[in-house]
Amino acid sequence: MDHTALDEPRLRTDLAACYRLFDWLGWTELIYNHITVRLPQRAGHAPEYLINHFGLHYAEVTPASLVRIDLDGRSADDSEARVNRAGFVIHSAIHAARDDAHCIMHVHTTAGCAVSCKEEGLRHDNFYSAMLYGDVAYHDYEGVTTNLDEQPRLVASLGSANHLILRNHGLLVVGPNIPTTFNRLWTLQRACEIQLASDAGHGPNRSIPTDVLRTVPQTRVAASGDTHRLIFDTMLRRAGIT
Repeated sequence: MDHTALDEPRLRTDLAACYRLFDWLGWTELIYNHITVRLPQRAGHAPEYLINHFGLHYAEVTPASLVRIDLDGRSADDSEARVNRAGFVIHSAIHAARDDAHCIMHVHTTAGCAVSCKEEGLRHDNFYSAMLYGDVAYHDYEGVTTNLDEQPRLVASLGSANHLILRNHGLLVVGPNIPTTFNRLWTLQRACEIQLASDAGHGPNRSIPTDVLRTVPQTRVAASGDTHRLIFDTMLRRAGIT
């Protein structure tokens, strides 16, 4: 489904469900990390997006608790709810720079953080990492992301890629809607998990020829928006999230 066809109530419902799905998957970090979605622009208003109320666990997020915020970090609905400073710095920069980044997801999963600490980063030598060939960027660690001065460098590091490994930090993924972005993050997370598992096994890893890697992203089954939505809705049912 086209992101621009969704109204705010539907986006609130999907985003709150996504937060709770992250909790079910174990992708939470106390009250930290963030998922945002861009809202349809209101006439006479600056661009706005939804973000979680800082202080709530992902399992507690509801459609009503999500905070409407503009690109300057101001609450657009006179809410007194707190917003994570790092969430504002990272997400506002990317939302402002990338018209196609309607949704942004950032996590500190164990596998993602571990791969982000490796000098070589993510190798494209397993089934899932091969799907991401040519679409993974890297951003060097500059400390906790609360400094506005880092925004231009963060945007430059991401470039036109949809997957960003924040070195020594974690994972970030962008997409045109919530289901597509979720599936991209799931794939990146799975790729990191398999890399760590394969590195723990005996013997060298087998590489995938470059000429094969170039063809893999175009052959993905989960390449269409309809399939992304199907996967997202299926996972919500599996997690018992309504």
